[in-house]
Amino acid sequence: MELPTAYPRSERSRKITFTDLFSDKAELYAEARPRYPSALFSSLAKLAPAATCAWDCGTGNGQAAISLADHFETVFASDPSAQQIANAVPVRNVHYSVQAAEATAFADRTFDAVCVAQALHWFRLDEFFAEVRRVAKPGAIFCAWGYDWLRISHDFDRAFQETVLDVVAPYWAPQNTILWRGYADVRLPFERILLPPLHIESHWSFHQVMAYVRTWSAVRRCEAEAGLGFLAAAEERLAPHWGPPEAERLVSMPLHTLAARVS
Repeated sequence: MELPTAYPRSERSRKITFTDLFSDKAELYAEARPRYPSALFSSLAKLAPAATCAWDCGTGNGQAAISLADHFETVFASDPSAQQIANAVPVRNVHYSVQAAEATAFADRTFDAVCVAQALHWFRLDEFFAEVRRVAKPGAIFCAWGYDWLRISHDFDRAFQETVLDVVAPYWAPQNTILWRGYADVRLPFERILLPPLHIESHWSFHQVMAYVRTWSAVRRCEAEAGLGFLAAAEERLAPHWGPPEAERLVSMPLHTLAARVS
């Protein structure tokens, strides 16, 4: 089989261990995670020097890759988890591969855009940014993004804080702080670009919200160590603040972005 054009004949990638908190729920992750706003991808396409080739790094189930595919001729989407890639959505111009972010088989100066959705905080940043510099074309756009806590209504949000967020707080991996602080602690070796504020907005039922919550690594850790009862108790308390569980309500999540021009 002919190799995709972004791969050289010589193998560049090397095995790198990674923190894997999602492979055991890869199918649920693919079904329950929210979709990113279309305005984000439109902005990236306009900022990129060309629309030939993009890399979605840490693609997970391919949510960002399939949106990038609407704006770039070819998208290469990689993730170190084979289980996540197995659950990725097939798209004609998206090529999936199992690779670590910090050392890939991609050729030098391949990509017009390098994107990281909800994953930068898991990377070895110095090694990753060196890899970005190697595989990006001069002037390519780099962008990482991730979403913050969901917001629905004052009463629901307050009950959600008490019954879910406060309970699972001790079970989050420390890397999540990088995202929650809006990437303020990340030292970019590239020229920073500020993007306009963005939000994820979805119309979800109560069941969809709770399915999303079950994908959280901290929830799974809490269930494993403290038992399954806390989430059932949380649902019982949250339900009156929602109304009919099948009713769809607007769910908003602020999006943190970190964008730069690679030189």
